Amino acid sequence: MRPNRRHLIALAAALAAAPTFSFAQAKLKVAAIYTVPFEQQWVSRIHKALNAAQARGEIEYKASENVANADYERVMREYATAGNQLIVGESFAVEAAARKVAKDFPKVAFLMGSSGKPQAPNFSVFDNYIQEPAYLTGMLAGGMTKSNKIGMVGGFPIPEVNRLMHAFMAGAKEVNPKVEFTVTFINSWFDPPKAKEAAFAMVDRGADVLYAERFGVSDAAKERGKLAVGNVINTQDKYPDTVFASALWNMEPTIDRALKAVKDGKFKHEDYGQYSMMKFKGSELAPLGTFEKKVPADLVAKVKAREQEILAGKFTVKVDDSQPKSTAK
Repeated sequence: MRPNRRHLIALAAALAAAPTFSFAQAKLKVAAIYTVPFEQQWVSRIHKALNAAQARGEIEYKASENVANADYERVMREYATAGNQLIVGESFAVEAAARKVAKDFPKVAFLMGSSGKPQAPNFSVFDNYIQEPAYLTGMLAGGMTKSNKIGMVGGFPIPEVNRLMHAFMAGAKEVNPKVEFTVTFINSWFDPPKAKEAAFAMVDRGADVLYAERFGVSDAAKERGKLAVGNVINTQDKYPDTVFASALWNMEPTIDRALKAVKDGKFKHEDYGQYSMMKFKGSELAPLGTFEKKVPADLVAKVKAREQEILAGKFTVKVDDSQPKSTAK
């Protein structure tokens, strides 16, 4: 029997009313919670990787910045209740609360910056294991200092900072055994004026190279005509005559792996730390850029040779999470 006009109209109406499963509906819902501003070095790298996934059309991404520790658990619960499939953040100061939330939402995937271990079944951890390029920047610094005095300003003496400082110091010592270090922690993750003052004090004591683990240090170096080494991000575009080297953290390998695991229904508790290492492209030495012709060729050759040994697995940069100490007399 051939369908009449009424049947065809009814069929068209039914098809129009039927749900359509577009690519947009297949996007993962991802939320992130940060205790500092988006532009802070560490957080900016996570934010960048998640924004890149959103730009590719893979995820719907929402994020909260400057969340106080006291509010962190509440914000986590709100995002979990709102149907987000993956929640990313840094739980260093709120470990117990973050892990409690993960237990209460076993079907939500959590990927948190943490010094602790993964927690079954859904709490994965990551960390900035970029000690390899930090070592390489140390080699450059050891070769560039003329006073043999290097100043280092950090946020807090926690493993995530300590291991990078130790690697940097070891790299500097490799090419310049005479180098001395002054180490200061400002006990803040985002206080550029305080970091700047600490750096000025180091310059006054003879430092001609400054390790800028925090914002504010490169400003001090620029004002006093000294050199600076960047950390986590490359700020040479803002300090073209000051920042000559940076250890870069690329969060894309970590984020993209987690997104795929959630999408495939295979997300589980694991340690993503290794994906921040150079062999996974999770970290790298920034290009010399404006300093390409200012760094001695023999020093560049040494650094490149060491870089190749790291990538080939022939040289391992030691992970030392203990608090670094000043060696300057």
